[in-house]
Amino acid sequence: MESTTKQASSRKRDRAASLNSRKTGGFWKLFKQQRYLYLMSLPFVIWAFIFSYVPLWGWLMAFQEYKPNRSFFDQKWVGFDQFITLFQDQQFYLALRNTLAMSFLGLIFGFIFPVVFAILLNEVRGMVFKRTVQTVSYLPHFVSWVVVAGIVTKALSTDGGVVNELLMSLHIINQPIQFMAQGQWFWGIVTASDVWKEMGWSTIIYLAAITGIDQEQYEASRVDGAGRFRQMWHITLPGMRTTIIVLLIMSIGHLVSIGFEKQFLLGNNLVTDYSQVLDLYALKYGLEMNRYSYGTAISIFNSVISIILLFTANGIFKRTTKESIM
Repeated sequence: MESTTKQASSRKRDRAASLNSRKTGGFWKLFKQQRYLYLMSLPFVIWAFIFSYVPLWGWLMAFQEYKPNRSFFDQKWVGFDQFITLFQDQQFYLALRNTLAMSFLGLIFGFIFPVVFAILLNEVRGMVFKRTVQTVSYLPHFVSWVVVAGIVTKALSTDGGVVNELLMSLHIINQPIQFMAQGQWFWGIVTASDVWKEMGWSTIIYLAAITGIDQEQYEASRVDGAGRFRQMWHITLPGMRTTIIVLLIMSIGHLVSIGFEKQFLLGNNLVTDYSQVLDLYALKYGLEMNRYSYGTAISIFNSVISIILLFTANGIFKRTTKESIM
Protein backbone atom coordinates (compact mmCIF):
# COMPACT_ATOMS: atom_id res chain seq x y z
CA MET A 1 0.00 0.00 0.00
CA GLU A 2 2.82 2.36 0.91
CA SER A 3 4.64 1.45 -2.33
CA THR A 4 1.52 2.24 -4.38
CA THR A 5 1.17 5.64 -2.67
CA LYS A 6 4.81 6.48 -3.38
CA GLN A 7 4.40 5.51 -7.04
CA ALA A 8 1.28 7.67 -7.39
CA SER A 9 3.06 10.61 -5.75
CA SER A 10 6.05 10.11 -8.03
CA ARG A 11 3.81 10.08 -11.12
CA LYS A 12 2.15 13.34 -9.99
CA ARG A 13 5.54 14.99 -9.57
CA ASP A 14 6.64 13.77 -12.98
CA ARG A 15 3.46 15.09 -14.61
CA ALA A 16 3.86 18.45 -12.86
CA ALA A 17 7.51 18.68 -13.93
CA SER A 18 6.57 17.72 -17.50
CA LEU A 19 3.78 20.32 -17.58
CA ASN A 20 6.10 23.05 -16.27
CA SER A 21 8.70 22.04 -18.83
CA ARG A 22 6.15 22.28 -21.65
CA LYS A 23 4.99 25.68 -20.39
CA THR A 24 8.57 26.97 -20.21
CA GLY A 25 9.41 25.50 -23.60
CA GLY A 26 6.19 26.92 -25.05
CA PHE A 27 7.02 30.39 -23.75
CA TRP A 28 10.49 30.44 -25.23
CA LYS A 29 9.19 29.01 -28.47
CA LEU A 30 6.58 31.77 -28.64
CA PHE A 31 9.22 34.33 -27.68
CA LYS A 32 11.46 33.14 -30.51
CA GLN A 33 8.61 33.29 -33.02
CA GLN A 34 7.53 36.79 -31.96
CA ARG A 35 10.93 38.19 -30.97
CA TYR A 36 10.57 41.21 -33.25
CA LEU A 37 7.27 42.18 -31.61
CA TYR A 38 8.89 41.89 -28.19
CA LEU A 39 11.81 44.03 -29.33
CA MET A 40 9.42 46.65 -30.72
CA SER A 41 7.57 46.82 -27.39
CA LEU A 42 10.77 46.99 -25.32
CA PRO A 43 11.23 50.81 -25.62
CA PHE A 44 7.66 51.38 -24.39
CA VAL A 45 8.20 49.02 -21.44
CA ILE A 46 11.40 50.88 -20.53
CA TRP A 47 9.63 54.23 -20.90
CA ALA A 48 6.76 53.10 -18.64
CA PHE A 49 9.20 51.74 -16.07
CA ILE A 50 11.30 54.92 -15.94
CA PHE A 51 8.47 57.46 -15.93
CA SER A 52 5.67 55.51 -14.19
CA TYR A 53 7.31 53.16 -11.71
CA VAL A 54 10.70 54.64 -10.76
CA PRO A 55 9.10 57.93 -9.53
CA LEU A 56 6.95 55.97 -7.06
CA TRP A 57 9.78 56.15 -4.54
CA GLY A 58 8.85 59.82 -4.21
CA TRP A 59 5.63 58.75 -2.46
CA LEU A 60 7.75 58.43 0.68
CA MET A 61 7.67 62.24 0.83
CA ALA A 62 4.04 62.03 1.94
CA PHE A 63 5.23 60.46 5.20
CA GLN A 64 7.86 63.14 5.82
CA GLU A 65 8.03 66.84 6.55
CA TYR A 66 10.03 67.31 3.38
CA LYS A 67 12.51 70.21 3.18
CA PRO A 68 14.39 70.75 -0.11
CA ASN A 69 17.60 71.83 1.68
CA ARG A 70 17.98 68.43 3.36
CA SER A 71 18.96 65.08 1.90
CA PHE A 72 16.26 62.46 1.58
CA PHE A 73 17.45 60.45 4.58
CA ASP A 74 17.73 63.53 6.82
CA GLN A 75 14.04 64.40 6.49
CA LYS A 76 11.72 64.31 9.48
CA TRP A 77 9.31 61.36 9.35
CA VAL A 78 5.77 62.26 10.41
CA GLY A 79 3.81 59.11 9.57
CA PHE A 80 0.23 59.78 8.44
CA ASP A 81 0.11 63.40 9.65
CA GLN A 82 -0.16 64.77 6.11
CA PHE A 83 -3.20 62.56 5.40
CA ILE A 84 -4.83 63.54 8.70
CA THR A 85 -4.39 67.21 7.80
CA LEU A 86 -5.77 66.51 4.32
CA PHE A 87 -8.94 64.83 5.57
CA GLN A 88 -9.56 67.61 8.09
CA ASP A 89 -9.43 70.40 5.50
CA GLN A 90 -12.84 71.61 4.26
CA GLN A 91 -11.28 72.92 1.05
CA PHE A 92 -10.24 69.36 0.22
CA TYR A 93 -13.84 68.14 0.31
CA LEU A 94 -14.92 71.12 -1.78
CA ALA A 95 -12.28 70.25 -4.39
CA LEU A 96 -13.32 66.58 -4.23
CA ARG A 97 -16.97 67.56 -4.82
CA ASN A 98 -16.06 69.65 -7.85
CA THR A 99 -13.81 66.93 -9.23
CA LEU A 100 -16.43 64.20 -8.94
CA ALA A 101 -19.21 66.43 -10.29
CA MET A 102 -17.31 67.41 -13.43
CA SER A 103 -15.97 63.87 -13.82
CA PHE A 104 -19.43 62.29 -13.76
CA LEU A 105 -20.83 64.92 -16.14
CA GLY A 106 -17.92 64.32 -18.50
CA LEU A 107 -18.31 60.56 -18.16
CA ILE A 108 -22.02 60.64 -19.02
CA PHE A 109 -22.04 63.17 -21.84
CA GLY A 110 -18.55 62.25 -23.03
CA PHE A 111 -19.85 58.76 -23.76
CA ILE A 112 -23.37 59.40 -24.97
CA PHE A 113 -22.55 62.03 -27.60
CA PRO A 114 -19.63 60.20 -29.31
CA VAL A 115 -21.57 56.93 -29.44
CA VAL A 116 -24.68 58.58 -30.89
CA PHE A 117 -22.59 60.66 -33.29
CA ALA A 118 -20.69 57.57 -34.51
CA ILE A 119 -23.92 55.64 -35.11
CA LEU A 120 -25.53 58.52 -36.99
CA LEU A 121 -22.37 59.20 -39.00
CA ASN A 122 -22.23 55.54 -39.96
CA GLU A 123 -25.68 55.85 -41.49
CA VAL A 124 -24.58 58.66 -43.84
CA ARG A 125 -24.30 57.30 -47.38
CA GLY A 126 -22.53 60.23 -49.05
CA MET A 127 -18.83 59.49 -48.52
CA VAL A 128 -17.63 63.02 -49.29
CA PHE A 129 -20.04 64.58 -46.79
CA LYS A 130 -19.30 61.85 -44.24
CA ARG A 131 -15.54 62.35 -44.40
CA THR A 132 -15.90 66.12 -44.29
CA VAL A 133 -18.06 65.99 -41.16
CA GLN A 134 -15.72 63.50 -39.50
CA THR A 135 -12.64 65.62 -40.28
CA VAL A 136 -14.25 68.83 -39.02
CA SER A 137 -15.49 67.11 -35.86
CA TYR A 138 -12.11 65.78 -34.72
CA LEU A 139 -10.03 68.84 -35.60
CA PRO A 140 -10.72 70.53 -32.20
CA HIS A 141 -8.87 67.65 -30.53
CA PHE A 142 -5.60 69.04 -31.88
CA VAL A 143 -6.31 72.56 -30.58
CA SER A 144 -4.72 73.34 -27.21
CA TRP A 145 -6.90 74.14 -24.23
CA VAL A 146 -5.43 77.64 -24.18
CA VAL A 147 -7.03 78.37 -27.55
CA VAL A 148 -10.25 76.54 -26.68
CA ALA A 149 -10.59 78.49 -23.43
CA GLY A 150 -10.15 81.73 -25.36
CA ILE A 151 -12.83 80.73 -27.87
CA VAL A 152 -15.28 79.68 -25.14
CA THR A 153 -14.66 82.83 -23.09
CA LYS A 154 -15.20 85.06 -26.13
CA ALA A 155 -18.33 83.16 -27.21
CA LEU A 156 -19.87 83.56 -23.73
CA SER A 157 -18.76 87.14 -23.27
CA THR A 158 -21.31 89.87 -22.47
CA ASP A 159 -19.55 92.16 -24.95
CA GLY A 160 -20.50 90.80 -28.36
CA GLY A 161 -20.43 87.13 -27.36
CA VAL A 162 -22.20 84.96 -29.93
CA VAL A 163 -24.22 83.05 -27.31
CA ASN A 164 -25.65 86.16 -25.67
CA GLU A 165 -26.27 87.80 -29.04
CA LEU A 166 -28.18 84.73 -30.25
CA LEU A 167 -30.29 84.47 -27.09
CA MET A 168 -31.14 88.17 -27.24
CA SER A 169 -32.02 88.01 -30.93
CA LEU A 170 -34.41 85.14 -30.19
CA HIS A 171 -35.89 87.21 -27.31
CA ILE A 172 -35.06 84.49 -24.80
CA ILE A 173 -33.22 86.99 -22.58
CA ASN A 174 -33.43 90.77 -22.32
CA GLN A 175 -29.85 91.46 -21.27
CA PRO A 176 -26.53 89.57 -21.54
CA ILE A 177 -25.80 86.88 -18.97
CA GLN A 178 -22.38 86.78 -17.33
CA PHE A 179 -21.84 83.04 -17.82
CA MET A 180 -18.18 83.07 -16.79
CA ALA A 181 -18.90 84.89 -13.52
CA GLN A 182 -21.59 82.54 -12.18
CA GLY A 183 -20.48 79.36 -10.45
CA GLN A 184 -23.66 77.42 -11.19
CA TRP A 185 -22.83 77.57 -14.92
CA PHE A 186 -19.21 76.50 -14.59
CA TRP A 187 -19.61 72.71 -14.51
CA GLY A 188 -21.86 72.81 -17.58
CA ILE A 189 -19.47 75.10 -19.47
CA VAL A 190 -16.50 72.81 -18.78
CA THR A 191 -18.46 69.70 -19.76
CA ALA A 192 -19.80 71.25 -22.98
CA SER A 193 -16.34 72.52 -23.93
CA ASP A 194 -14.78 69.11 -23.31
CA VAL A 195 -17.47 67.31 -25.31
CA TRP A 196 -17.04 69.72 -28.25
CA LYS A 197 -13.27 69.31 -28.19
CA GLU A 198 -13.04 65.52 -27.82
CA MET A 199 -16.27 64.16 -29.34
CA GLY A 200 -14.90 63.78 -32.87
CA TRP A 201 -11.72 62.11 -31.68
CA SER A 202 -13.64 59.58 -29.55
CA THR A 203 -15.95 58.91 -32.49
CA ILE A 204 -13.04 57.48 -34.49
CA ILE A 205 -12.73 54.56 -32.06
CA TYR A 206 -16.45 53.78 -32.24
CA LEU A 207 -16.47 54.02 -36.04
CA ALA A 208 -13.62 51.50 -36.11
CA ALA A 209 -15.71 49.18 -33.92
CA ILE A 210 -18.70 49.58 -36.26
CA THR A 211 -16.49 48.72 -39.25
CA GLY A 212 -15.76 45.34 -37.66
CA ILE A 213 -19.45 44.35 -37.56
CA ASP A 214 -20.39 41.63 -40.05
CA GLN A 215 -22.28 43.30 -42.91
CA GLU A 216 -24.30 40.12 -43.51
CA GLN A 217 -26.24 40.92 -40.34
CA TYR A 218 -27.49 44.15 -41.91
CA GLU A 219 -28.43 42.35 -45.12
CA ALA A 220 -30.33 39.68 -43.20
CA SER A 221 -32.15 42.32 -41.15
CA ARG A 222 -33.18 44.21 -44.30
CA VAL A 223 -34.56 40.99 -45.74
CA ASP A 224 -36.61 40.57 -42.55
CA GLY A 225 -37.96 44.10 -42.99
CA ALA A 226 -35.95 45.91 -40.31
CA GLY A 227 -35.56 49.64 -40.80
CA ARG A 228 -32.50 51.73 -40.06
CA PHE A 229 -33.49 52.46 -36.48
CA ARG A 230 -33.94 48.78 -35.66
CA GLN A 231 -30.62 47.99 -37.33
CA MET A 232 -28.89 50.62 -35.22
CA TRP A 233 -30.53 49.35 -32.02
CA HIS A 234 -30.20 45.60 -32.56
CA ILE A 235 -27.00 45.33 -34.64
CA THR A 236 -24.81 48.45 -34.50
CA LEU A 237 -25.11 49.18 -30.79
CA PRO A 238 -24.56 45.55 -29.64
CA GLY A 239 -21.61 45.35 -32.05
CA MET A 240 -20.00 48.30 -30.23
CA ARG A 241 -20.67 46.84 -26.81
CA THR A 242 -17.16 45.55 -26.07
CA THR A 243 -15.49 48.80 -27.13
CA ILE A 244 -17.95 50.90 -25.13
CA ILE A 245 -17.47 48.85 -21.95
CA VAL A 246 -13.67 48.82 -22.16
CA LEU A 247 -13.50 52.59 -22.65
CA LEU A 248 -16.07 53.11 -19.90
CA ILE A 249 -14.06 51.06 -17.41
CA MET A 250 -10.90 53.01 -18.24
CA SER A 251 -12.74 56.32 -17.90
CA ILE A 252 -14.16 55.34 -14.50
CA GLY A 253 -10.62 54.68 -13.33
CA HIS A 254 -9.75 58.32 -14.09
CA LEU A 255 -12.72 59.94 -12.38
CA VAL A 256 -10.59 61.76 -9.81
CA SER A 257 -7.68 62.41 -12.20
CA ILE A 258 -9.27 64.77 -14.69
CA GLY A 259 -6.34 67.20 -14.84
CA PHE A 260 -6.58 70.92 -14.25
CA GLU A 261 -6.12 72.62 -17.65
CA LYS A 262 -9.82 73.18 -18.37
CA GLN A 263 -10.62 74.40 -14.87
CA PHE A 264 -7.51 76.56 -14.59
CA LEU A 265 -8.02 78.30 -17.94
CA LEU A 266 -11.80 78.74 -17.74
CA GLY A 267 -11.98 79.55 -14.04
CA ASN A 268 -11.56 82.86 -12.24
CA ASN A 269 -11.80 84.23 -8.71
CA LEU A 270 -15.59 84.53 -8.94
CA VAL A 271 -16.14 80.80 -9.51
CA THR A 272 -13.35 79.32 -7.36
CA ASP A 273 -15.83 77.35 -5.23
CA TYR A 274 -16.90 75.49 -8.38
CA SER A 275 -13.69 75.40 -10.42
CA GLN A 276 -11.13 74.14 -7.91
CA VAL A 277 -10.44 70.45 -8.49
CA LEU A 278 -8.01 68.15 -6.68
CA ASP A 279 -5.09 68.88 -9.01
CA LEU A 280 -5.56 72.63 -8.59
CA TYR A 281 -5.92 72.10 -4.84
CA ALA A 282 -2.59 70.25 -4.80
CA LEU A 283 -0.97 73.03 -6.82
CA LYS A 284 -2.34 75.83 -4.65
CA TYR A 285 -2.03 74.34 -1.17
CA GLY A 286 0.93 72.08 -1.91
CA LEU A 287 3.53 73.31 -4.38
CA GLU A 288 2.79 77.06 -4.23
CA MET A 289 3.08 77.00 -0.43
CA ASN A 290 6.20 74.78 -0.50
CA ARG A 291 4.25 71.97 1.19
CA TYR A 292 5.70 69.24 -1.00
CA SER A 293 4.76 66.41 1.35
CA TYR A 294 1.16 67.64 1.45
CA GLY A 295 0.99 67.75 -2.35
CA THR A 296 2.39 64.21 -2.51
CA ALA A 297 -0.31 63.02 -0.09
CA ILE A 298 -2.97 64.43 -2.42
CA SER A 299 -1.36 62.63 -5.36
CA ILE A 300 -1.37 59.33 -3.45
CA PHE A 301 -5.04 59.82 -2.59
CA ASN A 302 -5.84 60.33 -6.30
CA SER A 303 -3.90 57.23 -7.33
CA VAL A 304 -5.40 54.96 -4.67
CA ILE A 305 -8.95 56.06 -5.43
CA SER A 306 -8.33 55.60 -9.17
CA ILE A 307 -7.08 52.05 -8.62
CA ILE A 308 -10.08 51.21 -6.41
CA LEU A 309 -12.52 52.63 -8.98
CA LEU A 310 -10.80 50.77 -11.82
CA PHE A 311 -10.90 47.37 -10.10
CA THR A 312 -14.45 47.93 -8.84
CA ALA A 313 -15.77 48.89 -12.27
CA ASN A 314 -13.88 46.02 -13.90
CA GLY A 315 -15.29 43.53 -11.38
CA ILE A 316 -18.87 44.78 -11.77
CA PHE A 317 -18.80 44.65 -15.58
CA LYS A 318 -17.05 41.28 -15.54
CA ARG A 319 -19.85 39.79 -13.43
CA THR A 320 -22.77 41.48 -15.18
CA THR A 321 -21.70 41.67 -18.83
CA LYS A 322 -18.78 39.20 -18.97
CA GLU A 323 -16.67 42.01 -20.43
CA SER A 324 -13.54 43.33 -18.71
CA ILE A 325 -10.05 44.65 -19.30
CA MET A 326 -8.36 42.26 -16.85
